Amino acid sequence: MKQKKRINPAFYIMTVPMAVLFFCFHTFPFLQGVFYSFTDWKGYGNWNFVGLRNYLHIFQDKNVGYSYLFTFKFAICATILVNVVSLLLACALNAKIGCKNFLKAVFFLPYMLGTLIISYVFKYIFANLIPVLGKALGIAALSNNVLGTGNAWIGVLVVTIWQSMAFNTLIYLSGLQTVDRDLYEAAALDGATGFRRFFQITFPLIAPFFTINMVLSGKNYLMAFDQFIAMTNGGPGTATTTISVLIYKKGFSGGQFAYQSANAVLLFLVVVLISVFQLRVLERREEKVG
Repeated sequence: MKQKKRINPAFYIMTVPMAVLFFCFHTFPFLQGVFYSFTDWKGYGNWNFVGLRNYLHIFQDKNVGYSYLFTFKFAICATILVNVVSLLLACALNAKIGCKNFLKAVFFLPYMLGTLIISYVFKYIFANLIPVLGKALGIAALSNNVLGTGNAWIGVLVVTIWQSMAFNTLIYLSGLQTVDRDLYEAAALDGATGFRRFFQITFPLIAPFFTINMVLSGKNYLMAFDQFIAMTNGGPGTATTTISVLIYKKGFSGGQFAYQSANAVLLFLVVVLISVFQLRVLERREEKVG
């Protein structure tokens, strides 16, 4: 009889503490939130079970509906733009250019900085530096702080793309480096160059990397929070209130802890469903291309 292979005790020493910590600080609070979503708890004092009342009220709340619409608009725009810009940048960095490694480090630098730090820096730039420059150049569009106008979300979008494209570019570069150069030489002999070579050879071969970036980007932007809190605090008014910002502000300072817990559970389900849908659609496209 074959003896069972013994598992090294070091495996348990490394994994069990991490699993316990993950459960205590992630899974357990999440389950608590799900539990409280069926109550009327305000974050303090007594509470009572109310069943599905919180969930039913969400679909009648205009503020929640507006926040979801704005979140979807921001997530779609950010996901598309950051992947287009990142893919173009990755193709440029993958070409035969000088100072390639230095440029890679420069473009990856924003991702190493915290979102809050970057957001506060750009908040100062939008409020103080750009208006002065716009007035000096006589450009009316740049003479006012964009974060205080109805187009505040565009300023946040620009900052989000600038920071996020570093990680996406790195993923695309990894994919581009897996493409065999002999394919390009063969394509050149057949007269395939430029955009034709990109769409018929490069893009199909890096399709799995495109799928990864699209799913991760969509998930992250549907839960956008830090940049909006730091740059606009959901304003002006409620113009840039994403669903995560609404949950935070109403849940912790608006006395709607249980109600916003239900909202958070709904957001979790929405993100999961959209991510699964993206995976299914993009994986089918990969199969067709393959």
